[in-house]
Amino acid sequence: MLDNAIDLYCDETTQAEPDLLLELIDKTYSDMGYPNKLSGRIVGRTLALLTRIHQPRRALEIGMFTGYSALSIAEGMPEDGELICCETNPRAITFAQSFFDRSPHGHKIKPIFGPALDTVATLTEPLDFVFIDADKRNYLNYYEAVVPLVRSGGLIVIDNSIWQGRVLAPAENSDLAVDAMNRRIAKDDRVMNVHLNVRDGVNIVLKL
Repeated sequence: MLDNAIDLYCDETTQAEPDLLLELIDKTYSDMGYPNKLSGRIVGRTLALLTRIHQPRRALEIGMFTGYSALSIAEGMPEDGELICCETNPRAITFAQSFFDRSPHGHKIKPIFGPALDTVATLTEPLDFVFIDADKRNYLNYYEAVVPLVRSGGLIVIDNSIWQGRVLAPAENSDLAVDAMNRRIAKDDRVMNVHLNVRDGVNIVLKL
């Protein structure tokens, strides 16, 4: 894990997110439980950079929360792009939609209420980009569900892949699931990947 001072330095030397996202962060901390679910500047700007480079027209987010990462992804997508967001907390969807309505990129985002695996099972068109940041016990299940849907050359980005260092000595179900997913990816001949110790870990996967 990176030293906290290094984390802070990297945060300070990364360009700030748009003002609307800074407001979203403040309001999430004041109005919502578990604000630490926010992906944060480094991961958010990484998502915006990757989508700006990759230009995905059809994307999926598993675990939307209050919409910070969704807006970061949508920021880099083309105007005709669509980002499907899976979320099980109706209050979080209402919160996020209030910010989507104020963003020039909000029209690209389609929140869907319900278990992500149920939503994924209904998708038939190929995906260009997937971001996974939801309940860790299902991480391997999410990965296996989306890989067949991602087109060749598409990206899968997985947050919290180090899981606060718990992957080094997994004990709980969530620890075991994250570790199993990481090890599966490393041996999966359908993809190539790089696993980065950025923030709480980001596993970036390219579908071959």
